[in-house]
Amino acid sequence: MAVTTRELDTSKAVLDLVSRPPDLDVLELLHDLTAYAAAFLPVRAGITVLDDGGDVTYLTASDEVSRRFQQDQLDLDEGPCLDSARSHDALPVILFDSSQAARRWPRFTPLAQGAGVIAMAAIPLHTPELMLGALNLIVTGPPLPTQRDLHLAQVLTDAAAQALTHRRDMVGREETIRQLQTALDSRIVIEQAKGVLAAHLKLTMDEAFTLLRGHARATQQHLTVLATRIANRDLPDALLDQAR
Repeated sequence: MAVTTRELDTSKAVLDLVSRPPDLDVLELLHDLTAYAAAFLPVRAGITVLDDGGDVTYLTASDEVSRRFQQDQLDLDEGPCLDSARSHDALPVILFDSSQAARRWPRFTPLAQGAGVIAMAAIPLHTPELMLGALNLIVTGPPLPTQRDLHLAQVLTDAAAQALTHRRDMVGREETIRQLQTALDSRIVIEQAKGVLAAHLKLTMDEAFTLLRGHARATQQHLTVLATRIANRDLPDALLDQAR
């Protein structure tokens, strides 16, 4: 049986996630996880995590719709992303026009429907010793993810978790937790950098992030380092040239 392009690309994605260097950028790794999920599955994607106080917060998302979807749940303290991160359990595909969704999340369900989200699923993100949170799969149109799609999402999530496990083995559990908290702090800087780029170059927030992420990769910089520079209104000439 011939190998399809999708199978080859997903194999490369798994290899990319699992083979990060010991000094990996946690935020960059988990953003790439959401990007791969959105690329290979009929979903948008986001990551919610447990911070060092045990509270759920969002870390990254594949796009602004996903980011808003997660933030709305945090604002309401209700929703599937929070449930999955707190329970440490996988969440099967749940339709937001179902009575099950309305009963579980009476305030969030109509908000999700109004935003065009029709269904949701979640995959736990954890290492052998640490429950970190969940990969959230957000469906805004048909088709719905199949069971095979959810299995692929689990494989991608496990690959990212393996990279974090290797990092933990190198630097220890406490350092891994500290780096996760640093990633949460870095998320704020990246949002600021996206805003600077969007305003300066008249881009959408999604376009601004694509530019930011692409330049970080092209110049082999950590995403957070580049975002900090841009948030301080220091825009690299090469990045501006790339945007023209």
